[in-house]
Amino acid sequence: MATKNKTASTPVSVVEFINSSVESTQRKQNSFRLIELMQEWSGCEPKMYGPTIIGFGSYHYKYASGHEGDAPLIGFSPRKAEFSLYVTAPGNEDQNHFDKLGKVKMGKACIYFKKLDDLNLDALEQISIATIRYIKKHYA
Repeated sequence: MATKNKTASTPVSVVEFINSSVESTQRKQNSFRLIELMQEWSGCEPKMYGPTIIGFGSYHYKYASGHEGDAPLIGFSPRKAEFSLYVTAPGNEDQNHFDKLGKVKMGKACIYFKKLDDLNLDALEQISIATIRYIKKHYA
């Protein structure tokens, strides 16, 4: 039996979420700046996915296991300890952008960073655009 996607879009206001969940002023400012940038790069309005992910655009996926759902094209979460970026560009041609991204930790499904000043925003833009291009090509 297929499992239900835990990160489905919700009607929660992105601004309300940030104002009520993000404690430090700097993290709020970083969150609103990331929203501006990701909205510009994706051409999509921000939307909440699950309780903590701010996503832009969406696509439908279905795995061989039968699990399927909708997910944002790109997104982030202003978690308590650090931000999580939800971007990926699986081609080797995009690896140099990851190498130039800045002071980050790479996880299996996301990239972690402490503050926006730690990132090379030009590299993040290129990764975000490559992610959107990849998803649209493989999931359209």
